[in-house]
Amino acid sequence: MNDPVMEPFGPLTHESAPLRNKIIKSLRRAIETGLLEPGTRLVEKDLCQQLNVSRTSLREALRQLQSEGILTDLNNRGLAVVTVTSEDAENIYRIRGVLEPLIVEQFIENAPDSEVEALKAHFLGLKEAYLHGNAEEIVASKRDFYDRICTGARNPIAFGVLSKLTVLTSPLRRRSVVRPERRAQSIAEIEKIVTSIAKRDKAAAKAAAEEHVAHSARSALHASEAAN
Repeated sequence: MNDPVMEPFGPLTHESAPLRNKIIKSLRRAIETGLLEPGTRLVEKDLCQQLNVSRTSLREALRQLQSEGILTDLNNRGLAVVTVTSEDAENIYRIRGVLEPLIVEQFIENAPDSEVEALKAHFLGLKEAYLHGNAEEIVASKRDFYDRICTGARNPIAFGVLSKLTVLTSPLRRRSVVRPERRAQSIAEIEKIVTSIAKRDKAAAKAAAEEHVAHSARSALHASEAAN
């Protein structure tokens, strides 16, 4: 079987942030949006050209993603995007069901009113993505939404863990969010989270976050079964 043809990422500018982090971010987003599907073999020469980076910098980023379990070794034939099993996906959603309510609770504890207002404003953009956007736009907007919550929670460890978990399940999430019934449910569930945060109601916010993850898991796993 031939390897999938990869679309160009576009060159990266060499600015102040460490280049390795930029490469990691670019590859994560390529996986998240489906540009790099599970099982896709990564060709270093092609990636270096597409990202306009050296092989040394690229390999540093690839090693990091491999250590996180996002890339896997193909028996000395290079690296590929990991394929997550149904059992793995169930475990990931169970972990998210514990982690996301914690992050929401810490956001209420630590975020000033200005960050609460920014989160409310971002929810309007996320809602618009759910109503009129495609799967990639919804996934990207929701990632930014949770990035804001993790930042406000002042919990960089949770930020890293949640980022990894959502990347691993991104194929399931893309199939799930295009379902019309799930779009409507997600809007209502996330609005409940934001409303509870705005009221500084930790119990209600945690319950809403638990509900959202549980329904997300059910929808994603259903979409996976339907596709197989």
